[in-house]
Amino acid sequence: MSPRAGARPGGRSARVQQSVHRAARELEAEVGRAALTVPLIAARAGVTPSTVYRRWGDLQELLSDVAVERLRPDAPPADLGSLRADLAAWAERFVEEMAAPAGRTYVRDAVAGDPAGGAAARCSDYAAEQLKTIGARAAGRGEAVPGVEALLDGVVAPILYRILFRPEGLTAAYARRLVEAALTRA
Repeated sequence: MSPRAGARPGGRSARVQQSVHRAARELEAEVGRAALTVPLIAARAGVTPSTVYRRWGDLQELLSDVAVERLRPDAPPADLGSLRADLAAWAERFVEEMAAPAGRTYVRDAVAGDPAGGAAARCSDYAAEQLKTIGARAAGRGEAVPGVEALLDGVVAPILYRILFRPEGLTAAYARRLVEAALTRA
């Protein structure tokens, strides 16, 4: 993926990204993933295939970029008054959204892109930012807060591993156990 694909573009660039993303999502729903091609997506989006290739490089990078945008949180994490409650609610929602069939597809697409290109890193950054928000609120209440990396390793990483390789057992209870273990270690 080109460095520009990870940026938040404005103007024409934003319109191109939106139309190409929309075309990719619509066509995948209509014709299925196996039938997707860059020329088909470009035609639907009203751009040339060279525009798509120049911006994303190939179909997989485009799908990775679309997936990362779909994985972007649409709201800050809930504030339930304590670190334990906030983390548990966030982890439960993360499991619910990411373990659903659409979520699993987006996660797979996000990690299938070029790791140096930034899509997977942007996805990781979304989780880290949510955890930082939870941590900052807890610290403001005087609670001891584990580091973001410890929470990524102890809560997010096991969930993503399960989503990708062993989806059975992905429940709210599993998410709460991970949070308890992470807080106990801290």
